[in-house]
Amino acid sequence: MSTAADFTDVLITTAFLHAGDEADRMLRAAGLTTRHVPDLAVLPTAERAQLLAGSRAIIAGTMPLTAADLSAAERLEIVVRTGVGYDSVDVATATARNIPVCITAGANRQAVAEHVFALMLATARRVPENIQNLANGSWQQLTGRELRGATLGILGLGSIGKAVAGIAAGFGMEIVAYDPYFDEDFAAANGIRRAELDEVLAQADVVTLHLFLDDSTRNLINADRLRTMKSDSILINTARGGIVDEDALVDAVRNGVIGGAALDVFATEPLPQDSPLLHTPGILATTHVAGATREARGTSGLMAAANVIDVLGGVAAPQFVVNPGYEAVLA
Repeated sequence: MSTAADFTDVLITTAFLHAGDEADRMLRAAGLTTRHVPDLAVLPTAERAQLLAGSRAIIAGTMPLTAADLSAAERLEIVVRTGVGYDSVDVATATARNIPVCITAGANRQAVAEHVFALMLATARRVPENIQNLANGSWQQLTGRELRGATLGILGLGSIGKAVAGIAAGFGMEIVAYDPYFDEDFAAANGIRRAELDEVLAQADVVTLHLFLDDSTRNLINADRLRTMKSDSILINTARGGIVDEDALVDAVRNGVIGGAALDVFATEPLPQDSPLLHTPGILATTHVAGATREARGTSGLMAAANVIDVLGGVAAPQFVVNPGYEAVLA
């Protein structure tokens, strides 16, 4: 059972936020106490439960917040994810307790969109192979491909998908997109063709994923769908690892079903060193860093802090709530 000494207003588990940074100063200036515990997931169960029990708010990174965690957090009033993905939080448990789970929508939009093109260019121009060959003493002038005139397929035309479309237009790419809640006005204004999911896969030279992970999208890109893609096409995933059947993807690249893939997210993170994703020519992997820019992280931390201050102070309803049917009730 927690004592008064264990109470902390804001438990911060996001690894890129630190004591004394701008977000921390903002929270403290509002009269809130803070504690930074980025390694919460590896703490002994009792110590972890005690920290959670004493916290009124959690600013969370990608570490899981399970049903048990949320049940232990008896004083909890709000969870804010410093990012847009929230599959690491047991939203159902939070909802049952009327705890809002929030995201920092838009904070990393540009960062992720730019990383998509870093991966796209690296794969299309075979940059990693070129670097490795040269380091090994081989002067091979590998042939790549241009993006201009290529068809980009965007699965998920939300905030990040739209930012990707804006950059693609600058490269002179044709854009075809799928989204279950398709923005017709944006598409019309930006020359984007609407198509069904399998049509996008069949038509695109490059497919980039910007969908949430839930039961409807888990393993959405499976062996059958990979076979609908062009044999020289590139798949890029900066959304969530579980959207792609990774075993099927490895087989597809190894057998020439598609031309290659570039991934920033994985079903298991950190990605094990023996993963075939790391040892398959044609697959490029980065360490879930698409949103990891100074600008995006700074904005995300401040957005999270502002949301927590408003809710704990009872002055405003929580922003960017993802709980289905959530209704804010201010004190």
